[in-house]
This record gives sequence, structure tokens and C-alpha cells, in this order.
Amino acid sequence: MTSNGTSSAKVWLVCNAASGSNNDAAVEELLAAFEAAGLGPDRVLRFPDDPAPQPADLDAAGVDMLAVFGGDGTTHSVVMEAYGWGGAVLVLPGGTMNLLAKRMHGDVPAPEIVARLSGAALSTLRPPVIVSRHGIGLTGALAGPGTVWNEVREAMRAMNVIDFVASTREAIAQSANGPKVMCAEVGSTEVDGGREEGYAAITVVPKDDGLRANGYYAESLGDYAGQGIALLNRNFRDGPHDELGRHPRLRLVCPTGEPMGLLIDGEPFDGAAEEIFELGTCEVDLVTTKEFDG
Repeated sequence: MTSNGTSSAKVWLVCNAASGSNNDAAVEELLAAFEAAGLGPDRVLRFPDDPAPQPADLDAAGVDMLAVFGGDGTTHSVVMEAYGWGGAVLVLPGGTMNLLAKRMHGDVPAPEIVARLSGAALSTLRPPVIVSRHGIGLTGALAGPGTVWNEVREAMRAMNVIDFVASTREAIAQSANGPKVMCAEVGSTEVDGGREEGYAAITVVPKDDGLRANGYYAESLGDYAGQGIALLNRNFRDGPHDELGRHPRLRLVCPTGEPMGLLIDGEPFDGAAEEIFELGTCEVDLVTTKEFDG
């Protein structure tokens, strides 16, 4: 963890209007909080219409702190582009789940987080992340047919009732009948991957002591519906599951050889029949205010 002053920091702010709690009123409230803290942004970028800035862009403009106000998917994109930058990234909760923002600050609103920075030393850390061929995962990955519930989430976000009903039916069917996944290897050791038939979903979450893997299953159509709602809310602990341990490296496979469904930080990726995940460290400093929490 490092500490630096914030009194003269030059700030850029990235917002995404499509994120869950990121409307114009919320952005205006946030900008007022930045001004009150003496950190009024020099520039506001509207992602994705404005591309996420790269280290060269930030250095050329003399930016000290890049703030991102969006959901986990937006945060993933912004942090990925800023990877290797020497400044600090402030993750603010502007989406639905805001898992990384909660990890950095606790469950508090964005204006309160900004207020904590007023006149305070800047504390940063580089948390553990998932490393894969798709890039990094800041909050976690979800593999298996259960990822189809992401389409239900998008229909809910768009308030499209017809798509919501159709996607919910498809999600239940796909979760029950789609190609399952299993944990085939940890490190360089073959392991008992849990259920022989595999799982409707395996979650992988980066922790300080390894990648935490859990396999989620269901026994009936009703269970799949309930499990899907848990997946939809990312409230995985409520679903029936097997703990698959914590490991520095994981190899997930689809026993039938089909491409697996894959979400990283809540965003869809094209999964293959085999995916490898390794524990890594975030390569850009993230601002944390947890010392003010509680």
C-alpha cells in the first residue's frame, strides 16, 4: 500500500450511462462531490462513446488519478486499458453489483467515497486478479451453461418483458441441458473435479491465497430456476454447490468437448472447450478507502 497527497491531483473521470446507477443526476451529484473535495475532474469521458484512456493518453495530459463510475464490466475495460500506468485508478460504484468498488471501499455510495479523499493521503493497493488468455478478471469468472443467465440480466436491464420471459425459459433449459464444465487440473496436478458429469456453473474468484473455485449444480427444473436467480444476482452462496478449493492455477474443461459459456467480470467472452486461469496481481494501483469504512 502506498500513500500520496491528493490536494493537487489532476483527475479524469470515466462514466458509462448504460450502467445500472449511472444516470445524469447521479453523475452531477458525483461531480459536485469531486468539486467539494477539491478534485474537480479536468475531463469527463462518456464510455463507450469515448474510448477508455491508455497510459500514454494519461501521461501526456499529466493525469494523476483516473476515476471510473460504472459497473464491473465498465471498470474491467477501463482498468485493462490503464494496465501498466503509473497513476492511480479510483473505482466508484455506478453499476448493478459494483463488486470491485465494494472490495476497495466497502458498500458505500460514490459521493461518500470521494468525500473521504478530501485532504487525505491517497492509499492504494494492487489486489489479486485472474489471468487468462482473455485478459484479467478483477472480480471473478463464471464458466458453464449457467452463463446464459447473463442474457436474462440484460433483458431486465433493458426492461424488455418479452425478451425477459423468452430468455428466462431459454436460461432454465440451457442450464439444465447445456454442456457442463468441470475442474480438471489445479497447478500441474490432475484432481477430482467434483461431480463426474460436471457443473452448470463454476465460479472462480481471486483471493490473496489463491483462486477460489466453487461448482454449482441443481437437481430439478425448480432448482435450476432458483439457481439461475442466484447467478443473476451473483449471490452464488445461496445455491447448492461443491467447494473446489483455492489454487494458484485452474484448468476448466467441458467433458463433451464443446465451447463453454464464459463471463469475466460479468461480461461475456467466447469460451473454448478448455480454459486456464492463473492467479496474478493487478498491474495498476487502485485507490482504497477501506480504512474509513465503519
